[in-house]
Amino acid sequence: MLKKEALLLIPNVLKVFLENGQIKSFTFDGRTTVKDVMVTLQDRLSLRYIEHFALVLEYASPEQSHKFLLLQDKQPLAHVVQRTHYQGMRCLFRVSFFPKDPVELLRQDPAAFEYLYIQVREAG
Repeated sequence: MLKKEALLLIPNVLKVFLENGQIKSFTFDGRTTVKDVMVTLQDRLSLRYIEHFALVLEYASPEQSHKFLLLQDKQPLAHVVQRTHYQGMRCLFRVSFFPKDPVELLRQDPAAFEYLYIQVREAG
């Protein structure tokens, strides 16, 4: 059985941590962008709309509080992976832009609302 550390050494693979505890892995090449991963996650998670979501890098600051860096859609995955592996960051798929009307989100995209609920529940 592989150790967790060995999984970090797989070249051209980005691990994305989901709010429900799952980890999705993405292989990439030099042309793959953050947007490509977002669209794939939209499909895999059966989300209708992803405008409230973003890929973020999470890291612990010296004060031990968690900080998040939003990734830009056009950013190459090679750059993201370099930062996550060498600076101890994790890549997360999060609701980063809270909907103006959560009830409307529930009506339009129940899967996105459920993801938001899990994220908020875990934070509390």
